[in-house]
Amino acid sequence: MYDSFDRHIHYLRISVTDRCNLRCTYCMPPEGVRLIHHTQVLSYEEILEIADIAVSLGFDKIRITGGEPLVRKGVAGLVRMLAGLDISDLSMTTNGTLLRQYAGSMKEAGLMRINVSLDTVDPQRYREITRGGEVRDVLDGIDAALDAGISPVKINCVVNGSTEGKDAVEVAHYAANRGLEVRYIHQMNLSKGHFAVVEGGDGGDCSRCSRLRLTANGLIKPCLFDDLAFDTRTLGAREAIRRAVEYKPAGGSINCSGHFYNIGG
Repeated sequence: MYDSFDRHIHYLRISVTDRCNLRCTYCMPPEGVRLIHHTQVLSYEEILEIADIAVSLGFDKIRITGGEPLVRKGVAGLVRMLAGLDISDLSMTTNGTLLRQYAGSMKEAGLMRINVSLDTVDPQRYREITRGGEVRDVLDGIDAALDAGISPVKINCVVNGSTEGKDAVEVAHYAANRGLEVRYIHQMNLSKGHFAVVEGGDGGDCSRCSRLRLTANGLIKPCLFDDLAFDTRTLGAREAIRRAVEYKPAGGSINCSGHFYNIGG
């Protein structure tokens, strides 16, 4: 499918949950967040149906996101269902803390590649950024993904300012020693419209954007930095996707109704 700016839209990012086992300072406020009621969350069967319709419309790339996707029970079953579609790429973004437990089942189910969030390798800094997380869990999870044969494993590193900061440099050294690629994501602000091109990736470059987002409660969003959304449950998946492509903006502006934890970043 092509939008009104002649961009080829063929990449669907699917948020399977807004829940997360970390509380990163740049993603969630200290007081916590209001979560989607479980009755509103799409079932795996609903997700598969929407993805199948997207594929019939020309989508060939799918990424599973959250929240943290590995906190949702049975997510390997969804991976297996999506892997059965006629797509060229099936990936996941995860904070990696549960990856040691699930890497093998993800690979067996058909996951092709994975991005792991890692903003620092310093244990104390990691606890500060995530409000209590253990960086050792992430590093063990990355090792497990590599051992399971998931390839490539990429690192997503959020930076506030320069990529020459101590945390970012240490992550780069760790990644180089493990033969991993790093994508530097400059800290964003939805309500203020602050975003930048991802260093080492293609996110944030509006002129090349090829993606739509499916939220955990069934909304198709044409742009992360826009309030526009189309409900698959009221419009039907085909019409929601069609409208999202038709009305996809030329570039991001602001989003005052959504959050990273429930859209998928």
